[in-house]
Amino acid sequence: MDGSPVLADSSYYIRMMRLGRDPLQGLSALAQTQDLAVCGVIQCEVGRALRSPSIHRRFHTFWDSLIQIPTDKSLWREVEDLLCRLDKTGRIIPLPDAVIACCALRFRATVLTWDHHFWNIPNLRVILPPDPATGS
Repeated sequence: MDGSPVLADSSYYIRMMRLGRDPLQGLSALAQTQDLAVCGVIQCEVGRALRSPSIHRRFHTFWDSLIQIPTDKSLWREVEDLLCRLDKTGRIIPLPDAVIACCALRFRATVLTWDHHFWNIPNLRVILPPDPATGS
């Protein structure tokens, strides 16, 4: 990576948890060399899946230590514009992915994700996480 902040998409957290892995452990290791960011959409998508209050607090404590990307009025306009441009080319993506992408674009962050929708977004830097089974 080029030193840009890393924004781990919801798919990273959710897939790691489904595999019985701690997503925060991998991100903590990454934070040793990269700045990490988060936005409200990711927190909501992941937070709603956390059943244990203690795990929920642990995730929020972790997120509170990251760069917080705000979703202000101008970002919502950017999201709408992105969705309209993509729709015109036949590349339909979910609204939450468009918000996350615009947050990443705004902060020049790289999106860490398994979600294929992000590869449809022009100028967005996207990387695959390491394989959870092998770590590579």
